[in-house]
Amino acid sequence: MPNVANGPAVRAERLTKSFGSLVAVERLDLTIDRGEVFGLLGPNGSGKTTTIRMLCGLMEPTSGRAQVASVDVTDDPEGVRRRIGYMSQKFGLYDDLTVEENLRFYASVYGLRGSARAKRIADQLRDLGFGERRNQLAGELSGGWKQRLALACATSHEPEVLFLDEPTAGVDPASRRLFWDWIYQLAKGGTTILVTTHYMDEAARCTRLAFLSRGHLIAVGTQDEITRQFGKESIEDVFIELQKRDEGAAGGGKDKPGDGRRETGDVTLGMLFSRSEASRGFCVSRLPSPVSRFPIPDSRP
Repeated sequence: MPNVANGPAVRAERLTKSFGSLVAVERLDLTIDRGEVFGLLGPNGSGKTTTIRMLCGLMEPTSGRAQVASVDVTDDPEGVRRRIGYMSQKFGLYDDLTVEENLRFYASVYGLRGSARAKRIADQLRDLGFGERRNQLAGELSGGWKQRLALACATSHEPEVLFLDEPTAGVDPASRRLFWDWIYQLAKGGTTILVTTHYMDEAARCTRLAFLSRGHLIAVGTQDEITRQFGKESIEDVFIELQKRDEGAAGGGKDKPGDGRRETGDVTLGMLFSRSEASRGFCVSRLPSPVSRFPIPDSRP
């Protein structure tokens, strides 16, 4: 269970990010309570990834403030990254490592050592059904099993806040449903979940939703509150309406070259750590030779 402090899990006040004269996120005010499963929605280019980068301490805001797990993202970005987990549709796994080696790698990077690390890995292997696959290479897993392993890696240190950036893209419906069962279990244990998704049935599973459009927060509330605000029958209808508006504003849906409103690229798990952070935690019992392409040095405490 995560070590949960007081106050909201996420608080942003007038959070803004500009690229030159172009504004990607403008004066974002947002509060997410602890233990919520919170959905961040919006068309491509609406500012979701830029917002996540700022909240993860990977991108400094141009102005405004934000706290995640009671830590200021500008004053102590490394402190933020130690308290969060992150998972994207790219999973961030190392295909040349086995299931158990991936778990050991991320547990070590997140600071787990000795018996605490061994116990956490054993618990994850058992709880997520990896007993017979512990020695299988991650690159040989199916999409659903890779998703399961990525979630385990992202939560190896039992983070206070977990960011999920379209985590079920390309995964079969059965695996998606099982994934959401695990998400609810994490939330019941005190972990706050912030998820972006283009699946509206998944959006409906969130406690509350926030919609971004062209860098502006335009709606926050439950599914019923948002559909009433827009006068639509479903969240999908709201999403489609916003997408039409954004495409019209962008001149047919194509961003101009250098448009700062375009998403700034996918975050990867490895980006959450500076080289100094990673070198303090990197400890894997066996590394196949292809792992030399890791952007993280091998430093064994």
